[in-house]
Amino acid sequence: MDESGTTLIHERVAACRAGANPTVICRVPSGWAVLGDHQFLRGYSLLLPDPVVTDLGDLDGEERRRFLWDMSLLGEAIGTCTKAARLNYEILGNAEPALHAHVWPRFADEPEEFRRGPVGRYPAEHRAAEPFSAERHGPLQAALRQVLGDLLAVGGRPSRVPADRR
Repeated sequence: MDESGTTLIHERVAACRAGANPTVICRVPSGWAVLGDHQFLRGYSLLLPDPVVTDLGDLDGEERRRFLWDMSLLGEAIGTCTKAARLNYEILGNAEPALHAHVWPRFADEPEEFRRGPVGRYPAEHRAAEPFSAERHGPLQAALRQVLGDLLAVGGRPSRVPADRR
């Protein structure tokens, strides 16, 4: 696919480049870390590649390693900032035929019927109930920017999950 904005991912990356995407956490070597449009799971974020490609297989070895590494660092930052019990990583590609990764924090206090398994099991009305708001989610966005920036500055580190987050 070309960069002409043929998918939502293309549009979002173009908005990131233009400084017009309010959900941006920060630029990372492989693309853009952004908060999700809906924050029903506080800290839900995506990694968008720049330039946009169709799927992971379109990246050469080093680009692929970098994208997956950046995804892991985004997850580490989310875990640090939200005290999530665990993280779910998804690269789906069914709805938008452009590479992007979802990073979902999972919390011990989620409703029992949704705590295990994919986030998509939540009813659509629940998933849409907490739209991103710069006012409400700005402090978390700033914290993620700081922690992710720190991780990028030192080249990342192996994840160490504190006992209180297990």
